[in-house]
Amino acid sequence: MSEGETFFAGKRYDEAIAAWEKVRELYVSPEMNALAELKIAEAHFLAERYIEAAVAYEAYLKTHPDDLNNATVLYNLGVSYHQEMLAPVRDQTTTRNALSAFKTFLTRHPADPRRPAVEKFIAEEEDALAGHELHIGTYYQKRGVNTAAIARLEPLVTTYPNFSHRDELYFILGSAYLHNDKRELAAEFFNRLYKEYPQSKYTQKAKKLLEEKF
Repeated sequence: MSEGETFFAGKRYDEAIAAWEKVRELYVSPEMNALAELKIAEAHFLAERYIEAAVAYEAYLKTHPDDLNNATVLYNLGVSYHQEMLAPVRDQTTTRNALSAFKTFLTRHPADPRRPAVEKFIAEEEDALAGHELHIGTYYQKRGVNTAAIARLEPLVTTYPNFSHRDELYFILGSAYLHNDKRELAAEFFNRLYKEYPQSKYTQKAKKLLEEKF
């Protein structure tokens, strides 16, 4: 292990990984192999190869499930997935994986000093997931499939109370209900839009839409 540690200390991560892979192949002991696996994951992480790091940490946790109690493993796994998040209009698998890792982290390590950072990551991930659903719901609404839009979007109101695009969400929901001839429900969301976001561009769009409809 000393060779790997030397390379690691010098930030020569590829050489460190190669050295620790040799340790795994030799299988000196279960404990040594576990340490080598963990060091390989950490080297990928510090080299900012986050996909490889996530794969390595997942493999480590699969073979050493008891080490879910290792706060750093869970934290680095969550960060690895978080760094690979895509825009809300794209696939959100890595976002969901990051969220899962961080929620497990908070459950198992509620007093960890990294809790504020983890909570910030979670807020960003939940915002991305809400944005993804909004993108799909808006697609349905613009194509006149209003019932599908409502089914997709209404849960966001309660599931993601801190969503950064709630004004847009209210507008799309109000529009979908209005086009479905459910005026009372449309009025509910438009009123929330007016009250909570009086300066939003979506408030002006809602007013214009109502003028056209009435």
